[in-house]
Amino acid sequence: MTSSSFHRTIILPASLCDQAAHHLEQAVERAIDGAAAPWRAFRQAESSDYALSVAIVEQAAITLLVLAAESAQSVRPSALRAVISVALSLRDAADATRQPAFTGFW
Repeated sequence: MTSSSFHRTIILPASLCDQAAHHLEQAVERAIDGAAAPWRAFRQAESSDYALSVAIVEQAAITLLVLAAESAQSVRPSALRAVISVALSLRDAADATRQPAFTGFW
């Protein structure tokens, strides 16, 4: 991993950060590996104007997908959709950082 990719950050909407923090707390309570670091970061996101490292956002997305898989049989479908929706939003935001800044015609 290069130093430039290690320090990339992304600014996320406050509502997405709040939802992610809520679901990540559930992942921490279920002792899902890797959940603690993104949970702490998302809990403190407001103090950094919702700017998070891309690596933390990616880790959060993966953690939430694991949470969804592990809890699929024990939660309401609407709750499962909510977790998956947040996970996919985080993944899409992280993926967007890899897109070229200019996509005009040559």
